Amino acid sequence: ALRYASMAIRSDREVVLAAVRQSGHVLQFASEELTADRDVVMAAVQQEGRALCFAAEALRGDRELVLVAVRSSGGALASASQVLREDREVVAAAVEQDWCALLHAADTLKNDRGIIKAAVAQSGHALGESSAECRADHEL
Repeated sequence: ALRYASMAIRSDREVVLAAVRQSGHVLQFASEELTADRDVVMAAVQQEGRALCFAAEALRGDRELVLVAVRSSGGALASASQVLREDREVVAAAVEQDWCALLHAADTLKNDRGIIKAAVAQSGHALGESSAECRADHEL
């Protein structure tokens, strides 16, 4: 319903907080100011990690917020800042949730044996996204 609400309602912090707690994706209909409100975005990604894609750019680089998002939905890594796509802990958390998050990891982490091992444990297809060195590792 937030989609059809007036800008005044989409700018009302309490209304938007209640809405994103029900469905994180409604963050996309919140005012620009509220998509930059850390508490609102945190509530949204706690409910649905992929709601990170609707957050203001600055919050996509908030490590704590992104960790919450990727632990809920590994695919949220696609919306994280480049710096966080290079962060081993963030990428490992994302890949543990969904091996496909490896698609959005920095190339340097596609050579990280621990991350690749976690991804391959979910799907052998993950090996195709790893470095040549990892693909040659018979233990993986």
